[in-house]
Amino acid sequence: MRADHPFVRWGESLFLHQPFRLLKGMLGAYVAYPIAESREQRNVRPKVAELRSYYRQPFAQRREIALTRLTEILQFAGEHVPYYRDLFREKQFDPVKAGKDPRYLEELPFLTKDIIREQGGRLFSRPLGEVRHHACKTGGSTGLSCTIFYDREAADYSSAVTFYARRRIGKHGYRPELHFACRFPDEVVPQWPSREDFKCFAMNRSNIFFDRIDDAGLEEMWRMLKRRKPWLAHGHPSTMYALACYIERKYGSDKAFAVFESSGEMLEPHQREVIERALRCRVIDRYGLAELGVLAYELDGHENGFQILDSEGWPESRPAGAGDRADGAHELVLTGFRNRLMPLIRYATGDLARVEERPDGFFLTDVIGRIHDVVPINGVAHPTHHIQDMLDHRVGGIQEFQIDLRTSPPTLRIVLERHANEEDTTRKLRGYWQDAFKIEYVGHDALIRVGRRAKFRHVVTA
Repeated sequence: MRADHPFVRWGESLFLHQPFRLLKGMLGAYVAYPIAESREQRNVRPKVAELRSYYRQPFAQRREIALTRLTEILQFAGEHVPYYRDLFREKQFDPVKAGKDPRYLEELPFLTKDIIREQGGRLFSRPLGEVRHHACKTGGSTGLSCTIFYDREAADYSSAVTFYARRRIGKHGYRPELHFACRFPDEVVPQWPSREDFKCFAMNRSNIFFDRIDDAGLEEMWRMLKRRKPWLAHGHPSTMYALACYIERKYGSDKAFAVFESSGEMLEPHQREVIERALRCRVIDRYGLAELGVLAYELDGHENGFQILDSEGWPESRPAGAGDRADGAHELVLTGFRNRLMPLIRYATGDLARVEERPDGFFLTDVIGRIHDVVPINGVAHPTHHIQDMLDHRVGGIQEFQIDLRTSPPTLRIVLERHANEEDTTRKLRGYWQDAFKIEYVGHDALIRVGRRAKFRHVVTA
């Protein structure tokens, strides 16, 4: 049957009330999830238990384990990855020395997105055709996009880290969560039940699909949140901040969930304050990236710091570009432990943050990260991550894009993949957004760099 069948809607309404709500959560977490894990050939729950055991140890012991893992991934990369094999030989680099003194890592150059795109398959330890893998495209908010490939083990650890971190803040499996997702204009009503339906049941998760953040779109979001009453809501801080401002303006304050988990962008202090005040919730920040997964989390609340997950990677920070050095800014650099298909050694993230070592762990401070702008399309405000989802999943064939709001109408500059053509792309774009944009097909060199660091942004305003 279709997902909008009255029976399905009745069932959804039933499970919004106790005791059916709790029963659904328990069945999902303790029955459906193990079934889903087996069917998908995943191995996540043992890794969650492993992480719980790991973080019970004092930091001194964890640091020694992290150095051992650093040595192991360096040795593996030097033996099995062509790019690192040549680099280590050229630098006469000994991974064992880095495990004894991580300052020895400074003998190696930083890995950047440009190098990843340039080296391509030379960064793989095995041909992609020989191993089950998961592709993840970077967002492009800290440089031009590139695609990272995870092996199954690394993907499982990435999922386990999110499970573990949420468990630390009180999000048990029986407590429902909600995820903000992009609504596509040509979405057809799917059949029920689907693979996604079972996944959401197993995760005790539901989605709010949205494509606008004007008053009408925000009111729709809030009504859905009030109806579903998740324990945790996960999304971009810019979206939740817009919702909080709307609620404060219209209702003063109101409550629909206990925790907002912020990710994908930098959470500004004033955004946290307004969200907590207007939506009466606890705000938890996390730092993750497509290249390595979730690497930092406010495990013990905001007041106890932004803890780096030292089980997953080795953190460094380096002085940022010339314009930022005067302000003492640093760029976050990470070496991942888990992904042996495509190891990333000393990866320069493009995000500004300092790494601080304390008696109880590594922590991020002075974080300046990714910002997602708002773009008006035919008079309706749209977040750039919605536009990116549309271009990636509906238009396709687009390597990079940029929107210049200095022109009227705004100019949408597009770098096409080799297999794509301008005529088909234009037809799709006009089908979705009519004449909202002037379309220009360009090369990467025509994309405008903004700010004193000449940093890439999807939206140009000045």
